[in-house]
Amino acid sequence: MATAELTSERESDYLSQLTMAAARYENRTEQRERNQAVLETRGVLYADAPERVEKRLARLGADWAMARAIERTPTEPASSAGSTLRLPPETFTREVLGLERIIGRNNLAPVAFLEEGFQVSRSVGRVTITGPGGGHGTGFMVSPSLLLTNNHVLRNPEDANRSRVAFAFQDGVDGGPLVPAVFALEPQRFFVTDPALDYSLVAVASHGTQGEALSSFGRLVLSEAQGKVIIGEFVNIIQHPRGEPKQIALRENQIVDVLERFLHYESDTREGSSGSPVFNDQWEVVALHHSAVPKTDDQGRPLSVDGSVWRPDMGDQQLAWRANEGVRISRVLSALHEVSLTGEAARLRDEVFTTGLTPSPAESAPPTALPTTDGRSSLAGANGSRAETHAKAPEQAQGLPSPVADGVAQLTIPLRITVDFGTPPASSAVSVPSAGLLASLPTLAPKPTAAQPSTGRADVVSAVEKDVDAALINHRLAQERPYYDRTADAAAREAFYASVDTGDGDALRRALTALLEETHTPQPHYKPMRLVYPWVDLHKDGRLRSIYSGKDFSPEELIRADAAVAETRLARVQELLLQESTAGPAEFEAEFDALEALMPFNCEHVVPQSWFAKQEPMRGDLHHLFACEVGCNSFRGNFPYFDFPDFEEAVRDDCGMRESVGFEPENGKGAVSRATLYFLLRYPGQVGDAAREFPEDRLPVLLKWHESEPVTEYELHRNAAIAEIQGNRNPLIDHPEWAREIDFSGVWP
Repeated sequence: MATAELTSERESDYLSQLTMAAARYENRTEQRERNQAVLETRGVLYADAPERVEKRLARLGADWAMARAIERTPTEPASSAGSTLRLPPETFTREVLGLERIIGRNNLAPVAFLEEGFQVSRSVGRVTITGPGGGHGTGFMVSPSLLLTNNHVLRNPEDANRSRVAFAFQDGVDGGPLVPAVFALEPQRFFVTDPALDYSLVAVASHGTQGEALSSFGRLVLSEAQGKVIIGEFVNIIQHPRGEPKQIALRENQIVDVLERFLHYESDTREGSSGSPVFNDQWEVVALHHSAVPKTDDQGRPLSVDGSVWRPDMGDQQLAWRANEGVRISRVLSALHEVSLTGEAARLRDEVFTTGLTPSPAESAPPTALPTTDGRSSLAGANGSRAETHAKAPEQAQGLPSPVADGVAQLTIPLRITVDFGTPPASSAVSVPSAGLLASLPTLAPKPTAAQPSTGRADVVSAVEKDVDAALINHRLAQERPYYDRTADAAAREAFYASVDTGDGDALRRALTALLEETHTPQPHYKPMRLVYPWVDLHKDGRLRSIYSGKDFSPEELIRADAAVAETRLARVQELLLQESTAGPAEFEAEFDALEALMPFNCEHVVPQSWFAKQEPMRGDLHHLFACEVGCNSFRGNFPYFDFPDFEEAVRDDCGMRESVGFEPENGKGAVSRATLYFLLRYPGQVGDAAREFPEDRLPVLLKWHESEPVTEYELHRNAAIAEIQGNRNPLIDHPEWAREIDFSGVWP
């Protein structure tokens, strides 16, 4: 094929990418403008879908309680040089700083940010396609053997076979150029491409043209997990624009929209940046950069900077840019899973999804500058040789660059709990301050197995400790604010119910149900140690009281007690995986349900979880979650509330009275009745559709308890605190008189 034909084909592919990117961008104009309006009026935590934001918070080790605490802390200006939170320096964590940066309350970064950026940059290289129709792009290592770039950079094995990748093609700290290490691509070993997602994955030779080890440049660990970035966040791009030495676009690239397969962001990337990794502030890869979004005419044709229709022969410098587009890395990985491969190719593909492969310390060391006899600096190569850093064109030396470089890229990511097949030790790293808070934890006897390394237990302990640290930070932040601001809450209450008409009982019920559902955002998942104990369920003296027995505890006691339960549960899961390796999903789910029943948290769902199959958002709805020691939690079980005629004279447990017909608590009847009535309004049809659930004929019990125990300041505090976190309120706390006005008959199936 003639050179002109090859060039024309590549230019046609590029023009097609531009046109499709522009069409996607244009089609999302209305949504993007809404996103921008929300960013300007409410902030980063509200422009994206609530479930994506919650996953982002979780990935940062944060939660909505911590986010709200940062938001409500006054600061002038909005973004300051340093934290706005009143936290002792020793308790200020990287997670808190990361959340402050997202919200826009802190424009500083940890010093490690720069070091980590340097480390991950070592896995990014310049791809050069030699011969007719050649050019440059960017690619990055995603496994010990495979490099990821765009399909429009490497369209087929033939393109890859005449291409090279150069690492360390960049300037050194002294301003002089380093000597790149060049590696051949080996599509005969592995080549997978997808034009629709615009990615190509290709094998790289294990050694460079001068004998350098590919392993010395490391790889970037990719993750399919959600929550790596949300609309409004800034991202970083490491790239070789137009084939130039490696450069970085740092935190000036804002995500403006999230599509099903693509991200749109504002940045200053240029042609040649195709195939670049797009990172979040934790240096996780969130996208594969693949196209600019050009300005277009009314026919969808790209425009040049002078307003005329752009043609590829004008060069990209004449193209009028609007934004940029990257392929979501989770979508690339999902597609890669679906590719049918066998043998060695399947093994190489699987390495992309393998985490925890850590190079040796020697390989991890960054290159060290060494003096030379002529005064020029040099770098120690992977094999200990010196590579001088005087200027040398990459096409020299057999038409390819000379060696350099050592080191490995490591990606620092938020902890993910993983389960291995090692037997965990019997001891627990989380102390339990009060033995009475814990149920008797059953001991599972593991099968005798061959000795295997057990790293999972350390991951479990570390994950739980992070939760404890975050919960204690939430509690410390809560201590800095008034327990209940009556004036502010009255204004919030009036605004919340402004559109509710109380003229008709059925209409009132329907209006409240619609309002509670509409305003229930975000919808935090169930995690009492983070969201219930630190602030929501506190009494005015700063203590927690069991909703049924009235026993009091410090927040830290329940936080650490639940942490011990969480750690033990996770350790048991590891043992179950080891013992029941052939069990299917249903069997494993049943086993885990049994573990939860045997090892409950110190938190009561006043509407038992079995009544709604442990589904969210019911499970994590804070309005019906209360501190409750394990003993009372288990004693009540899933018995419906009941009003015993002889309750005052009967011999009762500290928690209350339970018989086959139901359970009557010793304390907290008013609070639990209002919480149950809220649940009936918020989730009509969820209660009463099975035997032993709360039947309609017991509604008078709730109304009686509601009227006999008026709303307390404790409940007013809870209601206001919960509204801050999940958006909606309990109408029976705000308007106790509505209990007799609402027609509850429509809430039962």
